[in-house]
Amino acid sequence: MKAGTRQVLKVLYVLSWIIFVGLCIVAGGYITNAFFAVVNPGIVKNLWHEADLSELLQYDTGHFLVEMLIMSVVAVLKALLFYQIISILHNKKINLHQPFSAALKQFTFRLSYTALLIGLFSWSGVNYTEWLIKLGVKMPDIRELRLDGADVWLFMSVILFVIAHIFKRGIEMQTENELTV
Repeated sequence: MKAGTRQVLKVLYVLSWIIFVGLCIVAGGYITNAFFAVVNPGIVKNLWHEADLSELLQYDTGHFLVEMLIMSVVAVLKALLFYQIISILHNKKINLHQPFSAALKQFTFRLSYTALLIGLFSWSGVNYTEWLIKLGVKMPDIRELRLDGADVWLFMSVILFVIAHIFKRGIEMQTENELTV
């Protein structure tokens, strides 16, 4: 393995940690603000990233909590995705001399499932928000709610799923080669 590859992996490891911490802060912010908004409805106008859901809270507390739950789940799943990346880079389970390993196959499958869940929750959050708008509730833009990009997450999950199956086939071929030697 070249020194350049090790350096790139170290940089990716540090960047993954930075993104992970940021996503944890966002997820924690959503969860904390949802709790405080129910206790003190006056602070809803100053929610995390200034997504004003005060009209939704006035309309119905249950719908408000569902919207906040969807936003929180999406943020937690994004943080989980980066935790998985940190975990495999920290444990040094990537062996570039034999890239087709069971650990890398499992890692790729987990990433594809996590991306699928992010896409599904984002998509359901967008649909739920659009339904609330049709009911006459004034809602912030989807981007302000951090629910946009469901199609990208779904597309990424399909790509990762295909790559995971390629790794699975590579492992089978690698095992066959080891048995014939």
